[in-house]
Amino acid sequence: MFGIFKVNPVKKLEKQHALKLEQAMHAQRNGDIRLYSQLTAEAEDIYSKIKEIESSIK
Repeated sequence: MFGIFKVNPVKKLEKQHALKLEQAMHAQRNGDIRLYSQLTAEAEDIYSKIKEIESSIK
């Protein structure tokens, strides 16, 4: 009954992933390659967490 009020952890992580990728894109456009690679690595970590959660659900 109250399942609609539960927060979906995958959606939260997907938003964080998209935000990191957008920040990385802006860093790359500004020529800050070091920050770009750092943000991309963080986005990959978030993506791996998403895959872990999705595989544990199935």
